[in-house]
Amino acid sequence: MEAPNRAFFPEIPMPIAKRCWFTFPTRSQVEKPIIWQMSRKFPDVSFDIRQASVQNEIGIMAVLLTGEADQVQGAIDFLRSSGVTVEPIEKSVVEG
Repeated sequence: MEAPNRAFFPEIPMPIAKRCWFTFPTRSQVEKPIIWQMSRKFPDVSFDIRQASVQNEIGIMAVLLTGEADQVQGAIDFLRSSGVTVEPIEKSVVEG
């Protein structure tokens, strides 16, 4: 299915996908259900955990967030306000 033509349907928001590193820097953040809270606050943003390493004191996750741009940014802002460090995953030269 083709994406809608923006000239004919300017009001239809286009979904985006952002690949991010989430770092939960303290035991408190590791133990809280922050991702669950984000999913409840932003139900139209889907998340796909691509990789994770969670220990007692720190957690690091590679996550793909997909949704409308304002909703994805809202989810990122929520995570940051909860003490999670959110950084973009840059594509490598080899990856293209």
